[in-house]
Amino acid sequence: MIETELKFGAHNYKPLPVVLTRGQGVYVWDENNTRYIDMMSAYSAVSHGHCHPRLVKTLEEQSKKLAVISRAFYSDQLGAFLKKACELTKQDKALPMNSGAEAVETALKAARKWAYTIKKIPADQAEIIVCIGNFHGRTISIVGMSSEKQYREGFGPFPPGFKLIPYGDSDALEKAITKNTAAFLVEPIQGEAGIILPPKDYLKKCETICKKNNVLLICDEIQTGLGRTGKFLACEHENVTPDGLILGKALGGGLLPVSLFLARKEVMDVFTPGDHGSTFGGNPLASAVGLAALNILFEENLISNSEKLGNYFLEKLKLFSFPQIKAVRGKGLFIGIEIDPKFYSAREVCLRLLKLGVLTKETHQTVVRLAPPLVITKEQIDDVLEKLEQVFKEGHASVLLAGIQ
Repeated sequence: MIETELKFGAHNYKPLPVVLTRGQGVYVWDENNTRYIDMMSAYSAVSHGHCHPRLVKTLEEQSKKLAVISRAFYSDQLGAFLKKACELTKQDKALPMNSGAEAVETALKAARKWAYTIKKIPADQAEIIVCIGNFHGRTISIVGMSSEKQYREGFGPFPPGFKLIPYGDSDALEKAITKNTAAFLVEPIQGEAGIILPPKDYLKKCETICKKNNVLLICDEIQTGLGRTGKFLACEHENVTPDGLILGKALGGGLLPVSLFLARKEVMDVFTPGDHGSTFGGNPLASAVGLAALNILFEENLISNSEKLGNYFLEKLKLFSFPQIKAVRGKGLFIGIEIDPKFYSAREVCLRLLKLGVLTKETHQTVVRLAPPLVITKEQIDDVLEKLEQVFKEGHASVLLAGIQ
């Protein structure tokens, strides 16, 4: 199966050597029926757990009635989904898309058109400020505003109009703003960069700066939103309500791609018929699943579970005293273990965990990501902690034998 995928598929991913065939809750099984605990949850897309019964039932029932009609017609599902999302996020309006990257592109278009029609920035002069280490997707315009060399190499030329500043530095934001600045696009916690938390009150300071300068604050919560950090939205930790908000991943309940760009009325109303669209965005099937996914987060206490067990997980990990570990950081069930590369790579840790029945993935070869489905239990976390400790103990012993220390 691996050979077939490698032969006929593009090599734009480097998966761990395991072939998964089914999943339930926090567990997945391979073709040999070996069970693994999923500490990755598809980059937070499976926050509700694999094949959540209520979501599967919703998917089945709606698929038998009506799935896709395009946005050429109204459906009986979209309005309720958008209403719920707006009420929960304190935003006025929402525009449905499919992937997270599409929602980011939607936010960029909204920010630029708002800049020209509302803020009156001269045509084609609008600037959007982003942060070094950002990850917002893989489209041409998005990689064009990335600071990661590999994401950009071989894909230029890139659209202009983006300005990079250091992450976590509100003074740098204030200095970077000009009369042509339309928006500041930021992740409340940088995920792909290695679970990087900014200084306390960073987002609140950015909100104040943006308001003072009539600049839109747009938060990308595709990974950090929907309960992942122990709050419904990560920006709630600082009591911040952005001008624009981007959601995706877990919004589809781990069953199909669903994303939203949400914003206050003044921003969203710049769109007129024909300005933007998506054939599949907001389809009845996605809307039904998205609404159920939002309801389940609260009705089944997944957000509070993330907060409680995330704190427990972090406390236990910070007691580890292995020289291979440079740092442990995170919020809720969004945790990274930074590995000292002089010992071995984070991928090596993931491969060792694989042999013990724990699945996760490294980021930039230096950080092991721990972001399980929010349905995880304390007992399951204890199981993972035991296996992590085993990996680091064995790794430390092998390092000593090799004479590295």
